[in-house]
Amino acid sequence: MPPADITIADLAALHARCFTHPRPWSAAEIEDMASLPGAFLLVRPNAFLIGRTAADEAELLTLAVEPSARRQGLGRTLVDEFDAVARVRGAARGFLEVASDNAAAQALYAGAGWARTGRRRDYYGAGIDALTMGKSLERSP
Repeated sequence: MPPADITIADLAALHARCFTHPRPWSAAEIEDMASLPGAFLLVRPNAFLIGRTAADEAELLTLAVEPSARRQGLGRTLVDEFDAVARVRGAARGFLEVASDNAAAQALYAGAGWARTGRRRDYYGAGIDALTMGKSLERSP
C-alpha cells in the first residue's frame, strides 16, 4: 500500500491525469492490482508504478508520472527501481505493454534497455495497439 500521506484515491486521481484511453484505472482497480500475489507498488511524489513478479518473470503493470513532472528523470528512476525489485524477487525477465501512440513512454522504456517484442492489435481500443516490450533482468557477469 502507499505511504500514509498518499491514498489509493490520490493514486487513482494521478492515473486519471496521465491516461485517457481506454480509461484510467479506478481506485478499486489500483487497489486490486496492488494486492495481486507478487505485486509491488513504488510511490514517489508525483509518480507511482505497479509491478508484479511470478516465478522468474516480472510485469510492469502501470507507470504514472504527473504531466507537469515529466522529463525530469522520475519515470526512469521508477523503471530502474522496478528492475531492481524484480531481480531481488528472482525475476530473470521483465515484460510490459505500452500504447502504440505513446512515443514518450516507448522512448523511456527503450532508453532503460527494453526492446519491442510484439504488437497486440486494438488492445487499447480501435486503432490503438499495445506494443509488447521485454528486458532481461539478469546481471551481466
